[in-house]
Amino acid sequence: MRNEATLIQQPDAQNRRERLWTLIGGVSVRTKILGIVLTLTVVLGLGVTWQVRTVMRNNLLNELELLGQSLMGDLAARSAAPLRQGDIDALRELLTETVANHPDAHYAFVVDADNHVIAHTFKDHVPDELLNLDIKHLMEQQLFHYYQNSFSPGGGHHIHFENKDGFIHDFSALIDENRDETVRVGLSEARLQGIINQTTQQMLMTTVVVGLVGILAAMLLTWLLTRPILDLVTATERVRQGDLTVRVPHWADDEIGALADAFNQMACDLESSHRAVEEKEAARTRLLAQLINAQEEERKRIARELHDGVGQAMTSLLVGLKILDQLDGVQAMRHKAEDLRQVATHTLDNVRLLSRQLRPSALDDLGLAAAVERYLGEFSKLYPTLPVDFHADLPNRLPSTVETSLYRIVQEAMTNAARHSGATALSVLLTQRNGQVQAIVEDNGHGFDPDATYRSGSSVGLHSLFERTELLGGRLVIESSEEGTTIYVEIPV
Repeated sequence: MRNEATLIQQPDAQNRRERLWTLIGGVSVRTKILGIVLTLTVVLGLGVTWQVRTVMRNNLLNELELLGQSLMGDLAARSAAPLRQGDIDALRELLTETVANHPDAHYAFVVDADNHVIAHTFKDHVPDELLNLDIKHLMEQQLFHYYQNSFSPGGGHHIHFENKDGFIHDFSALIDENRDETVRVGLSEARLQGIINQTTQQMLMTTVVVGLVGILAAMLLTWLLTRPILDLVTATERVRQGDLTVRVPHWADDEIGALADAFNQMACDLESSHRAVEEKEAARTRLLAQLINAQEEERKRIARELHDGVGQAMTSLLVGLKILDQLDGVQAMRHKAEDLRQVATHTLDNVRLLSRQLRPSALDDLGLAAAVERYLGEFSKLYPTLPVDFHADLPNRLPSTVETSLYRIVQEAMTNAARHSGATALSVLLTQRNGQVQAIVEDNGHGFDPDATYRSGSSVGLHSLFERTELLGGRLVIESSEEGTTIYVEIPV
């Protein structure tokens, strides 16, 4: 049962903590700061007030006790002569003068050994509760103690009690060591309590004023703190809605200022990324459209090649075979067979060329280096005035997708250099090291602006180079100047 009770109490405590944090988290930052400042001001003000009040009360009571002992000793010494002379009026006058000259003195009277009043300062008589104090009870309450000092050589006692006039400190001492008369003086805390209350009131008023000033300062502080934060919240909401042009002002060179700078940099990066994505999407759209057109053009070209080249050659072969069947002489048949063989050879060469243009078989059979080297032979026939320096260091076969992409990239780069750069020399380098395969195509042409050409979307080939490289997780860099262009491709394998 005890364990069950413990398990029940733990969720309750956890729920209370969660509710507390929910309550705290449900208010604004401004309210939190105001609450913290106001709470600290009130707690600090009340704490200081209580501390000052306690210390002040203790000090004043100590001074009151010293005053009572001093007054008691002086009054005892001065009362001895009137008592010896039996001058009760002079004794009464002395008591009255003493009470009048000390603002804290409430009463004074003299009693004999039988506790009979000899003289006093009351209007009528000494109250019975003063004459018959319960000393035993006061001692139990630690409100009665003896004292011995230079003011009262005979010693005396100090009683602290409360009556209808407030708290009274009753001091008594023997008038003379050789006599039994005792003088008693009552000092009131009323004046001291008034001073303490007045000081407390002033400190509380000071706390209120400081609290108001603290609230004003906290409001200013919260405005300084929350204004840039609210600007950040507003800007974040606008970014969430798609406005990437929003920026927040730099308020100060502090943490909030650093946060504003970081937000502005983030928004700038997002805007750049969004613009780059839009440009890529637009480029891909154009590339897709042009690829579709290129595909259709390629189909038309293949159909035209098959119809005009292979089709006509096959027709010529059929006609030749028919003529060959009608020839009588062996020599004529040999000449005609030679013509048909040349037509068949030329047709086969065209079909092979068409096949290589679609996809070179050497790429699948021998690898990238052999396929590029074979392509260089065809390239030199198309562009005999542009020599090509080719070097390859590929110790291992590459994945099929990498070989195909690099082959197309090199093919496109060489074709662009031959068509547009006006170059007189071209070099191609293929290397593989450290898990990367690199392809470098360099010419000495007049160069171009890669960024402007890419953004304009006018070059499908340039977009194709970047697309093929990015699809394989690679990197493509184009450096171009008036002295030439270098295309650097790096793809992980």
